[in-house]
Amino acid sequence: MTKKKWIILGVIAAMAVSLVACVSPYLFMGAPAEGIVKVRNGSTIEIIQDSVKKSVDATFAKRVGTMMRLMRAQVENREGAFLITTGMSPFTAARRIKNGVQSGIKFTFNNVRTVDEWAQRWGDTFMEGPDAMREALKDSVLCAKYGKTPQTIACLLMPDTYEFYWNISPERMLDRMHDYYNDFWNSKRQAKAKSLGLTPDQVSTIASIVEEETSKADERGKVARLYLNRYHQGMRLQADPTVKFAVGDFSIKRITVPMTQINSPYNTYRVDGLPPGPIRLPEKSTIDAVLDAPQHDYIYMCAKSDFSGYHDFTRDYASHLDNARRYQAALNARNIK
Repeated sequence: MTKKKWIILGVIAAMAVSLVACVSPYLFMGAPAEGIVKVRNGSTIEIIQDSVKKSVDATFAKRVGTMMRLMRAQVENREGAFLITTGMSPFTAARRIKNGVQSGIKFTFNNVRTVDEWAQRWGDTFMEGPDAMREALKDSVLCAKYGKTPQTIACLLMPDTYEFYWNISPERMLDRMHDYYNDFWNSKRQAKAKSLGLTPDQVSTIASIVEEETSKADERGKVARLYLNRYHQGMRLQADPTVKFAVGDFSIKRITVPMTQINSPYNTYRVDGLPPGPIRLPEKSTIDAVLDAPQHDYIYMCAKSDFSGYHDFTRDYASHLDNARRYQAALNARNIK
């Protein structure tokens, strides 16, 4: 081989090495961390690049932006959340955003009291924000689509872990929650509710009271049966948590007589039957505790004076008063107002 050919081969090799050096960061050098890139309608490549920078890394973001420009990506109408995993190349990330390959967003909610609180959590997670969801939950026409009212729409919001696209609309979200609600309320559970003389939403309402009444999962069935006994005997439920809901303050430690006189459809010291809807979003396990509540004939209960979180149950009012006096004395001893 002549010297000239060796020189040409050397130049070609040098160019190939240079090309690989230039291209490899875009094809092989992965993202240093995982991140979710959220893109709104009307975004430019520059805006997307800035979002990648905030979610992942500045150097990686610059490379993604370069790749999108080389691809001549049309992103003005691109919308959604796109997952960038650790090790993903800039090329793959750019192509994913260019092609609109959205990633699902995990949405877990437990221990939620009010619909308003749930709407805030939803809005903090998804694109449209809490106010859009609050308006949807108050829309009586939309609620009727699911056989609910603004008071019973909470029954659809069953605590669990779900996955949705970031740009899901409030109505589409409620459509999906309605599907999950129907899956839960299968024929077996509906038959159990019917045997109790209740609708599924009434079961959820009782479950919400039970969940506020006791934090002890192993006691919830027993508490549920007590309220079922009262309900079927035509007694007022006289459930302290419904008073707290009516007052708007769940931190109350002692329910006073004036509180029990508050004029509210949720105050079960004043109204007969059940309140118009749940006072919190009950867990599925609590709903099942109501459906499977063990038989007993207790109609009174009072928190135990040892503050264990459990309750004393009784069939007669005199014994209940004795339990209540012990509990009140314990509150006084601890100076709990």
